[in-house]
Amino acid sequence: MATLVKTTQDGRKLEVIGLAICLDGQLEAFELIEVKLHPNQRAIRKAAPDATHMAGRVALTREEADTVAAAFNEAEAQILASPAAINERFRIAAMWKAREQGIE
Repeated sequence: MATLVKTTQDGRKLEVIGLAICLDGQLEAFELIEVKLHPNQRAIRKAAPDATHMAGRVALTREEADTVAAAFNEAEAQILASPAAINERFRIAAMWKAREQGIE
């Protein structure tokens, strides 16, 4: 299931698909970065003064970033509810417990 975040000026769709942010169907990012923490924040603020977050190369407003966060939360809830994900979490926990006890 894809969640449309916005359409860029050149007509490409920025969507959240699962736990990935995709631009025109191609992977763009797995996370949002706040503009105030971005290494190129001056250039971003100059080019897109209303941007609060970056999704790869795409600047997002607060509302668009909230849409991405909501889509991530929904996808994560669906993933965590699946039996395969539950089994994988138990497997990883058992592996870490074995490592703590020196068993590998």
